[in-house]
Amino acid sequence: MKTNYDVIVTGGGMSGVFAAIASARNGAKTLIIEQYGYFGGSLTANGVGPMMTFFAGEKQVIKGLGEEMVQRMVEKGYSPGHVLDSTNYISYLTPFSAEGLKIVLDEMVQEAGCDILFHTNLVSVEKTNSKISSITVLNKDGLTNLTAKYFIDATGDADLATEAGVPFQLGRESDQAMQPMTMNLKVYGVDTQELKNTVLKDPEKFPRLNRNLNVMKNTEILSFIGFDEEFKKAKKEGRLSIPREDILFFETNVPGEFIINTTRIINESGVSAESLTRAEMLGRKQCAELFKFLVEDIPGFRNAKIVYTGPSIGIRGTRQIKGVYTLTNKDVLERTDFKTHIAHSGYPIDIHNPKGEGTVSVHSAQSEEIEHEKFDASTFDSYYKIPYEIMITNELENLIVTGRCVSASFEAQAAIRTTPTMTALGQAAGLASVLALKENQSVKEVDVSALQDILIAQKAYIEK
Repeated sequence: MKTNYDVIVTGGGMSGVFAAIASARNGAKTLIIEQYGYFGGSLTANGVGPMMTFFAGEKQVIKGLGEEMVQRMVEKGYSPGHVLDSTNYISYLTPFSAEGLKIVLDEMVQEAGCDILFHTNLVSVEKTNSKISSITVLNKDGLTNLTAKYFIDATGDADLATEAGVPFQLGRESDQAMQPMTMNLKVYGVDTQELKNTVLKDPEKFPRLNRNLNVMKNTEILSFIGFDEEFKKAKKEGRLSIPREDILFFETNVPGEFIINTTRIINESGVSAESLTRAEMLGRKQCAELFKFLVEDIPGFRNAKIVYTGPSIGIRGTRQIKGVYTLTNKDVLERTDFKTHIAHSGYPIDIHNPKGEGTVSVHSAQSEEIEHEKFDASTFDSYYKIPYEIMITNELENLIVTGRCVSASFEAQAAIRTTPTMTALGQAAGLASVLALKENQSVKEVDVSALQDILIAQKAYIEK
């Protein structure tokens, strides 16, 4: 086993995998470690789907390696590509096969020349002055010490950064409350046409969907939100214990197969083993209740069968590093014109109530919070810039942090945390590590203008 690298990436989720690909493709000897036996993070380990969103209105604002991944899936029949969102929350979303995604990511990482260690966990970090000198990992080979010139933390929970002494904010600034976790439920055998007919018979009952019924009528892949009355009645009768207000579900690339994103586990922590254990079991309990309710009460689900839950609990946020700059909700809403931006995103601030029912969204063209059902589709075309400084720290010269644990306020993280944005941050992190490596410099000294030029040359979307 090799133990010395130019760049080591910890975490093989959507941000980590593209950091590793970008690093290796551009000449760095790169290792990526991942706790599971596959790449993809929340999309493969937590049953999350579809990807939301590569777009702002009709404008695609996330491209690069993320778009390459989508096109590879389209070519292999694992995804239809970008399709209109029939819930009218964003403009386009991207359904996919989770099993197909695993294969495509395997291929991309191997083709790039990365070394890979699955079933491997970070144990400890050693520092020399203001640099990480090595990390210790644990897998079936036991404990192994690995060295590198640069490290990228893509663990999602800032495990590497915090172990190295980087300060962080846990959850919401006022009370450390974190967004709820969700155990996703995937089912098949759903009658999609019956669902559509239910809306067409009584469109006023589905306020989000009836904003643009033509999308729902014509789409071959259905996104759906609603059945508030049925949900409330089932909770009142004690058949459901989920502290949420509606059902949200998305058809995959397989007709009649849906991901149900509706369970809600509150007051638990994604950085506590005891809390995660409780969340996993409660999530499965909620999924069992939800499936029974869907079959008994919701049109189209009469003959549905369970594919799986999870496989693991989905986590929206835990630790946020305190980096050189902290992205704020004001930056997102007012679209701050960062000159050092390395990514864009059109996804809104999307906060699931950490304490119970309620989901609040704010799009960047709006100045105040709105509930989902009051959403104005005219705001689809707004997007914002994400600066390089949220991925680097004051404390360390050779660490870049990417993924949902970057330096951002609770509200701003609720906007940038989704997987397409993570692909863009990951590509930028990987390229930044290569630039630092070539100049033998601190990651804080990277020429961001040069980084932007390389991102553009490698098909990322950067306005410059």
